[in-house]
Amino acid sequence: MSSGYSSLEEEESEEFFFTARTSFFGRPQGKARPGPQDDQKERETLIYLSKEEVKEKIQNYNSSVTDKLKMTLNSNGIYTGFIKVQMDLCRPITVPASMNPGKHAHNNNETAFHLSEGYVNTLHISSANTVREVIEALLKKFLVTDNPAKFALYKRCHKEDQVYMCKLSDREHPLYLRLVAGPRTEMLSFVLREHETGEVMWEAFTIPELQNFLRILDKEEDEQLQILKKRYAAYRDKLEAALGGVWKPG
Repeated sequence: MSSGYSSLEEEESEEFFFTARTSFFGRPQGKARPGPQDDQKERETLIYLSKEEVKEKIQNYNSSVTDKLKMTLNSNGIYTGFIKVQMDLCRPITVPASMNPGKHAHNNNETAFHLSEGYVNTLHISSANTVREVIEALLKKFLVTDNPAKFALYKRCHKEDQVYMCKLSDREHPLYLRLVAGPRTEMLSFVLREHETGEVMWEAFTIPELQNFLRILDKEEDEQLQILKKRYAAYRDKLEAALGGVWKPG
């Protein structure tokens, strides 16, 4: 099974996908999507570090890591290292049908399904890589054919017993943020999500994707109907049993 490691420079490794039922109609409590006010919080001014400052920070960073995922400073001033990205997607992703042969294929031999919630992928990147490049690398690693513009990278920060979610701009550099925050993921972590615009922009999806959403909705509706029928059947049995115990023909 895949370890979740991948690189922007090395793309030849096997990945596994798992289906996970996720409803369109709601998310569990405590896992609310970030609102516009969260996007405005925690936007620190970008501080440019000198070569000596970068070198010192990398040394301090490497002395603190516990998972051997250290950073390396190159002679040209570019440094490389690792970031972990949690995949937190509430809508299906589209992949080649060959990746999930048990599912019905759309046009162009593509299929859509849910990626398991909370999957974490480790990327090897450089300080020159932008947020947009990281998103594209993640989608490429998972063989996702969806438009990268549908997705956004968020940083999750802990400060004063509060957790803040902030959407990163396409031009920011995740490895720089990792270096400044240090290796502790409870201080800073990265999350890949769909773009949040208040409402789903259905026009951004293809017709096969929308048709697949309808099939998922039909399936969920049928499942909920079956659950309700079983629940009311159980109630009916209990009521009839109670009535039979109270009323006995003379």
